Amino acid sequence: MSDACVVCTRLFFSWPDDTPVFQDLSLTVPPGRTGLVAPNGAGKSTLLRLIAGDLVPTGGGVTVEGVLGYLPQHLPLTGDLTVAEVLGVAPALSALRAIEAGDASEDNFAAIGDDWDVEERSRAELDRLGLGEVALDRRLDTLSGGQAVSLGLAAQLLRRPDVLLLDEPTNNLDIDARHRLYAVLENWSGCLLLVSHDRMLLDRMDRIAELDGGQARMFGGNFTAYEAAARAAQELAERQVRSAELDLRREKREMQQARERAERRAGNAARNLGSAGLARIVAGGLKRSAQESAGRAQQAHASRVSAAQSRLDEAGRALRDDQTLAVELPETDVPAGRTLVEGQRMQVRYGGRAVFPGDGLDLTIRGPERIALTGPNGVGKSTLLRLLLGDLDPQGGRVRRADGRVAYLSQRLDLLDPERTVLENLTGYAPDRQQSERMNLLARFLFRGARAQLPVGVLSGGERLRATLACVLYAQPAPHLLLLDEPTNNLDLVSVGQLENALHAYRGAFVVVSHDERFLRDIGVHRWLRLDGSGLREIPAPEADRAELRGLPGD
Repeated sequence: MSDACVVCTRLFFSWPDDTPVFQDLSLTVPPGRTGLVAPNGAGKSTLLRLIAGDLVPTGGGVTVEGVLGYLPQHLPLTGDLTVAEVLGVAPALSALRAIEAGDASEDNFAAIGDDWDVEERSRAELDRLGLGEVALDRRLDTLSGGQAVSLGLAAQLLRRPDVLLLDEPTNNLDIDARHRLYAVLENWSGCLLLVSHDRMLLDRMDRIAELDGGQARMFGGNFTAYEAAARAAQELAERQVRSAELDLRREKREMQQARERAERRAGNAARNLGSAGLARIVAGGLKRSAQESAGRAQQAHASRVSAAQSRLDEAGRALRDDQTLAVELPETDVPAGRTLVEGQRMQVRYGGRAVFPGDGLDLTIRGPERIALTGPNGVGKSTLLRLLLGDLDPQGGRVRRADGRVAYLSQRLDLLDPERTVLENLTGYAPDRQQSERMNLLARFLFRGARAQLPVGVLSGGERLRATLACVLYAQPAPHLLLLDEPTNNLDLVSVGQLENALHAYRGAFVVVSHDERFLRDIGVHRWLRLDGSGLREIPAPEADRAELRGLPGD
């Protein structure tokens, strides 16, 4: 294990409009693999940019021990670059070609330095990431999004960094490319800090760093262990809150009872003093003494109430916001075995070229099947969903649909009108529901009170997902077939969990296009299809990844 590490010391950072992101953040990332998790907007990418030097902190400092490599979420590359230029090896390759042609100039030798095996190393790195057939002189704009991400990672690995920062490296990668990335990082021996929503990737980490409220906490073990620790901490916090609430109620009750007893004693004492015939000065002294004693008792009770309130406040701060969706969807129920869609020899052509191989695709969907549609990028999975939806007519074969609503959820979450409020959008989807019922339904999706009156256009990604789910799942009529195209892309882990909650409550059939195997298993997929160059076929369910089993309680 290397000595490479990252140290953030009392880090402060605010955006130019003075919006604070970090205030006094300290974090040490030791050698090994560290996953960084937090809701979207908490500052994960910002922290990586601060460490990489793309941003300058307004206070504190960052120390990086070793050579740094950084793969941002959005690659700052132009399409006219060649693969060799992206890898940073174009000058050395050009000099090598010149020397092979007989030009033994000093400049060519200087360009190569000690890197005489640059071409072999480049090809080996590309091959390791599934780009073995990509030529070094190929232009970037001819590559797919997933290939560009893999190429960017290869460029960083060629630099032999000691510290590697990766921001959402599995975005745009298909299942095969993801597994190649997993294999590369399993052999990583330096210091890795990785931001990802890919739980299978996070389960390969040695530790998890959590950003919460601008501060960082480190958890030993992989993501599964982190989830168990977070659940245990939440359960403990809930018990402490309940205990503190009981203490506060008891202290308030005892203070009220003490006040009432003091008032009764004071009233009785006044009557007794009046009938005892004591001198006025003596009676006044006794009265003041009784009042002072009652005041001290009241002050003691008030102090105990204040201490109980402080314990409750402290327990409440340890309690995480409950972001779980409480959803019931009986109207989406579909009888078992009912045929919802039947497609025979479905074919689509673009520019005269057939999208699907051979005579087209056959697919029958019956309720309430849960189907995963997998396969490499670019083979036509989204096109197949559009055929099933009816948004696209087949140019060969036919598609028959049963009566009933088919709903489509794209990764862009663009179904709703951004100018209208969440409540207005739901009213459009469910016009016959009472207003009070619509408000209650939105509350189940965490849009309570004024939050339901927000325009969709101002919502965060997670909020827009919840609003879209509410409108789609509570639409009239309810959908009996749900089509989802890469629904977890760009969602944080909390939002992925909320989507899983909603799909568990959904009683109809669905087809999900996704490269996230953990998500597919967690939503109860029982029919797996793969679309590739040989057509559409049933495949066995993938075996549970062994990395996911590490870190389980009792392991």
